[in-house]
Amino acid sequence: MEETAEMMNSNLKLNSRDRAVLMKTPFLNGLGSSSLVGMLSAMSVLSLASRTSIFREGEKPDAFYCVLSGYVRLYRLSHEGREADIQICGPGETFAECLLYGGDRYAHHAQAAENVTLARFDMQAVRDLADEQKDVARAVMTSLSRHLLNSMDCVANDRLFTAPQRVANYILARCPVDGGPASIRLPFQKSLLAGMLGLAPEALSRAFSTLRKTGVTVRGRAIQVVDVAALRDI
Repeated sequence: MEETAEMMNSNLKLNSRDRAVLMKTPFLNGLGSSSLVGMLSAMSVLSLASRTSIFREGEKPDAFYCVLSGYVRLYRLSHEGREADIQICGPGETFAECLLYGGDRYAHHAQAAENVTLARFDMQAVRDLADEQKDVARAVMTSLSRHLLNSMDCVANDRLFTAPQRVANYILARCPVDGGPASIRLPFQKSLLAGMLGLAPEALSRAFSTLRKTGVTVRGRAIQVVDVAALRDI
């Protein structure tokens, strides 16, 4: 049964690992000391169990988030109850900040895909800071620009590449070598990879079956590649 965000633990402090992740985000990286203090004062740290609902489509937005650990699934539901993944957010990625200056309702559902730690930023407090501090306003624009560019890349990839090519590109981007054998390990379940690549789970399975001909073997979360150079040629 899906939990709600009301059941989350919000009495946490930033540990050194989470702080390092947070400070590298475009939203905070480069802020002056006073602006950084202001942003951190507008933030709380949350720990959520897997499948916890962070917010639901249609709710009034009062916060945006940064993932510190784990993964968050953003998705929409059709009237028939079918789900469509929009984005899988991992450590260092922010979501829902587009509503700082546009939209009066969350445009999708957000759910913890596994146990996660989040930084929650109060929407109105950040708006007030952006009105007062130019570097905060610039950070907001930088974050929104990155989201727009990533969205354009996703649309282009959906139209330019087949399902096996999308999966191959994901694997290649994470291979430690340019040729010869390699192995990687998925950081999450294959169902999340399917959503990240805009594929149905059965389409992901078919893509892996196709890639088997080029020497790609999948066992659980472990992926073995016989020849990285050959995979680039599909």
